[in-house]
Amino acid sequence: MLESNDLRLFDEVARSGSFTAAAELLGYTQSAVSRRVAAMEKSTGGPLFQRLARGVRLTPAGVALHRHVVAVLERLDRAGEELAAIHRGSGGTLRIGAFATANVDLVPRALKAFASGHPGVELRVTEGLTPRLLDRLGAGALDLAVISDYPAGLPEGGQIVPLADDELLVALPAGHPAAAHDVVDLRDLAGENWIEAAPRGQPTLLVAACAAAGFTPRSGLRIAEWSGKFGYVAAGLGVTLVPRLAARAVPADVVLRPLGEHAPRRHVYAALPDVPSPAALAFVGVLGQWAGA
Repeated sequence: MLESNDLRLFDEVARSGSFTAAAELLGYTQSAVSRRVAAMEKSTGGPLFQRLARGVRLTPAGVALHRHVVAVLERLDRAGEELAAIHRGSGGTLRIGAFATANVDLVPRALKAFASGHPGVELRVTEGLTPRLLDRLGAGALDLAVISDYPAGLPEGGQIVPLADDELLVALPAGHPAAAHDVVDLRDLAGENWIEAAPRGQPTLLVAACAAAGFTPRSGLRIAEWSGKFGYVAAGLGVTLVPRLAARAVPADVVLRPLGEHAPRRHVYAALPDVPSPAALAFVGVLGQWAGA
């Protein structure tokens, strides 16, 4: 079986037509090149070069082998270049996972900034809930995940990089009386119908915040997608909590107001495997800049 060094030696002999010239170029002795070529001829079953008075010439078998050797060496060179780019963080593929509201503004802005500085990196984005993203990260299907610390706890192992504290705001219909205030006291919304996404009985930041404010939220509508929740709020069918990360997605007929001291908060992190790629580390740095903006 021919090794890569054999292929390069064979290619140089074929191109130069001389054992001596190939030896000088590769830093071998002429006798070492001759012995190595003889070993290749033995392993491939016959002569690869015709020995002439001055130099050598490929035999028909040598011509056929050289065609394949050139193709293999080109692929090896491309592989080396690709690996070098990956190790520099300037090439390869970066697979990113993020929860839905991080994809409203934080991740797209960071991706735009990252792509301008790393045009050789192919970007792939997957959206999902934090537990699913962590499963995919652990399985090696993602290079990094932008996650929230609720409803699941943070994972064991890997690396966790804090990005931001995300305050939750209350979304109100534009004509709601509380929309006229700069800050809304959560206790003043005790009688409202709350639109939630989580199944009934599952602990949520809303339930915890309302408990701290002294009441249990009344919830009759459960809408999984944020865009759907906005539609119900705009129609006057209830109020809901919206992460500040998702504020840009709120339609004009919905008003966001902070909840002051009773405002629930969640923490946003970047999760990485034990050995993150340079591109993943670079993207986390960009994420941190935008998360703090």
